Amino acid sequence: MAYYYIFKALHIIFMVSYFAGIFYLVRLFVYYKDTDGFSGPKKDILRSQYVFMIFRLWTIIVLPAGMLMVVFGLCMLFVNPGLLQASWFHLKFLFLLFLLGFHFWCWKKVLEIKKLEGKALMNSTIVLRQMNEVATFLLFLVVFTAVLKSQLLFYWREFLSGFLVLVLVIISVVKWVSRKKK
Repeated sequence: MAYYYIFKALHIIFMVSYFAGIFYLVRLFVYYKDTDGFSGPKKDILRSQYVFMIFRLWTIIVLPAGMLMVVFGLCMLFVNPGLLQASWFHLKFLFLLFLLGFHFWCWKKVLEIKKLEGKALMNSTIVLRQMNEVATFLLFLVVFTAVLKSQLLFYWREFLSGFLVLVLVIISVVKWVSRKKK
């Protein structure tokens, strides 16, 4: 059972690294888009630097941390296969599928920005800023499910209402900041 806790600690460490990378990655997408207002060499230099940073962040931090997070998560399941029978784990797995979808969205965006060769990104700033918060929402869902386990299923109404309030507050703040910036 000691191996389980070692795998769990490593899983958490790489989960933190992965999410840190994802949070910063989407922020870099926003910064790239924000260069639309610049002209000439300033725009070219910044976009070139952002592409460099995005690609390095993706290949050096996000992908390795994500893979190690998955490996140690699977090690936990191997050592404790009973987790697969727990209802709360099924819910966590559903949230992980959403995270996988978000991961692939980020991957597509990394490839898209790399192919732009300094041209404008088609997404709007507000959409990119809102996508930046998707990782936050997924982090809340996964962590609360993993920590509260069966209690989450028992108090699902309270959890859902609290989560919806969190989503509304964050979306409102993003919109307010975007309006203030204009």
